[in-house]
Amino acid sequence: MFYWFLKFVAIGPLLRLIFRPWAEGADNVPEHGAAILASNHQSYSDWLFMPLTISRRVTFVAKAEYFEGHGIKGWLQRSFFSGAGQVPIDRTGGRASEGAIRTGLKILDTGGLFGIYPEGTRSHDGRLYRGRTGVARMALEAKVPVIPVAVIDTDIVAPPGKIFGKYARPGVRFGEPLDFSRYEGMESDRYVLRSITDEIMYEIMELSGQEYVDTYASRAKDDAKRAAKEEKKASPDLKAS
Repeated sequence: MFYWFLKFVAIGPLLRLIFRPWAEGADNVPEHGAAILASNHQSYSDWLFMPLTISRRVTFVAKAEYFEGHGIKGWLQRSFFSGAGQVPIDRTGGRASEGAIRTGLKILDTGGLFGIYPEGTRSHDGRLYRGRTGVARMALEAKVPVIPVAVIDTDIVAPPGKIFGKYARPGVRFGEPLDFSRYEGMESDRYVLRSITDEIMYEIMELSGQEYVDTYASRAKDDAKRAAKEEKKASPDLKAS
């Protein structure tokens, strides 16, 4: 109930009024049944704008810490995230990646739409990075289609590292469903999982128009931070010379 309240009464109408988000290919999202929405990840606002453009509920996973707070603050945070269509990662096995897969499979098993960012983290520079293979594994185990999704200009509205950016009309492009049933029973084959993931990322790239980088976003972020630190250390020496 709270999800629909936020979408159609509280937050949704305000976002529509201010930003007027647009959508293409929304009819590629099935009206019923389970499916994975695999999207690029440019901003913390992606999970707000993408569900606004379709009528069905989309569920994402979120850090378990968001649901474990105490007192009034913890209750408000827990209520907001659960009501906004997010569920905690099942970390009974210890690893967050495995927990996200288990949680996603539970949602798909109930016939829901599961939203996932194959890059694993937000892009720090607007480029599209290599996908993690969890999306492929879920698609094969749940036997559901994958719908590639591209969010556009959300990084202008809310850039990485900032709460607000500049005004823009964010958009969402939904690609045609990808069927991987030809790989049924091969969810343990890492080469198959990589092939499927690369196909999904290619479709996302075509929809978004982003430059593709064949490395993981987390590694690229670490490299960028390391380079910035080295440049900062070197700058006094350059000034002194």
